[in-house]
Amino acid sequence: MTILVTGARGRIARSLVQQLLSNGAKVRAAGREPAAAQLPEGVEAVAADLADPDTFGPALDGVAGVFLYAEPRGLDGFVAAARSAGVRHIVLLSAIGASTDSADPIARMHGEAERAVAASGIARTLLRPGGFATNTLSWAPTIRADGTVHDPFPESHSTPIHEADIAAVAARALTEPGHEGAVYELTGPESVTRREQADLIGEAIGQPVRFVLQSLDDHRESLAQWGPPEMAEILIEHAEDSVGRPARATDTVRRVTGRDARPYAEWARDHAPDFTGGSSRPR
Repeated sequence: MTILVTGARGRIARSLVQQLLSNGAKVRAAGREPAAAQLPEGVEAVAADLADPDTFGPALDGVAGVFLYAEPRGLDGFVAAARSAGVRHIVLLSAIGASTDSADPIARMHGEAERAVAASGIARTLLRPGGFATNTLSWAPTIRADGTVHDPFPESHSTPIHEADIAAVAARALTEPGHEGAVYELTGPESVTRREQADLIGEAIGQPVRFVLQSLDDHRESLAQWGPPEMAEILIEHAEDSVGRPARATDTVRRVTGRDARPYAEWARDHAPDFTGGSSRPR
């Protein structure tokens, strides 16, 4: 059985590819530039772009299971092609709160992706992670430059999840029976503030990281990478609402994989080279 992993350059996809290989699965990785993904030996790499239906055939040939990012462009066409190709199971990377009716554009986009997969008639497993630990990689440039983190919300809580844990749940869903139809809310094991995350990065790299209060205007500018201005406002609203309020942690990773989710401190150690000028490796 061949498993197709889309978004081959993404950190979750790279970890998933490695874990599937370790479990003896036959893996095909797809992306717009698969050669740039630096895939391990034994992985078939194919070029595939959801915006280009001509690329679907080679990517889906002989595939039984797909790990799919919630990329809005071309998703309907891709899942229709997957159905025609005989794909039996899709594991979709969605998000907590996904809903087509949400005022939150992030939740709404993921809700639309879930709708498209459901409409295909293919068996599906929905992964709904909360905040990614990898979001704090946006702090890497200033940590490398002068050991600082710039953010307006040092006491904002979240339960950041390690990408390897998301990948571990996806690997189980793709290689074991019984996950079809499941909706898995995924978080890290504990609620931590942004200040605590900065401190844990400092411990991981062996030097203190200083938290610098950032103005909201500067923060809005730094969030421009995530999308249009309304996206930045939603992210700011979420952060404000989480100040001083510990976030809920789920035990889904342990229930599905049999092991506890990795704490943020472990993620920071795994990614220490990213904050010192090196590069981390997928797990």
